[in-house]
Amino acid sequence: MSPVQRTVSRTLVVLVAMFGFAFALVPLYDVFCRLTGLNGKVDTSAQALMHEAVDDSRYVTVQLVTRSGSGLPWRLEVAQRQLRMHPGQVVEVDFTFVNQSETPQWGRAVPSVSPSNANRHLRKVSCFCFEEQRLAAGERLEVPLVFQLTRDLPAEVHTVTLVYTLYPVEPGALALTPRDPDALDAI
Repeated sequence: MSPVQRTVSRTLVVLVAMFGFAFALVPLYDVFCRLTGLNGKVDTSAQALMHEAVDDSRYVTVQLVTRSGSGLPWRLEVAQRQLRMHPGQVVEVDFTFVNQSETPQWGRAVPSVSPSNANRHLRKVSCFCFEEQRLAAGERLEVPLVFQLTRDLPAEVHTVTLVYTLYPVEPGALALTPRDPDALDAI
């Protein structure tokens, strides 16, 4: 094998390895963030309430922020942008989705939590972020977020920020939602 052929072969091997590594980075990053709670990544499965006494000795401020990602003509509103709660207390807050377009649209609210160490202490019992939503033209949908901060939330955490960002969802990649009772009967 000539030196040029060896160089070309090695370069191709390196290119394939680089492509494979780049392709694997996104899932690896998601796994890393879920395990460590870094970058506000949250678990997207419902969790059981921890039946524990409420810690009346301290308050935590919870800020609720909503944003619209590009490509989805929806608005997401929250009834209460900030609240004070005790660790261990169960709280329900209402959010409203509004489709501002003239056509039906599918979307999903993607959550993040800050500071990242609060993520391990956040228990979402009911959250619209678990489901894709379909809204007809001009439709308005009110949904609850039911959550709890555990009593073992670190004492230095005085404020927790929950951010929900709206993104469009491709209709072919949708999961079943409780808003479609016929689909649930087919399971």
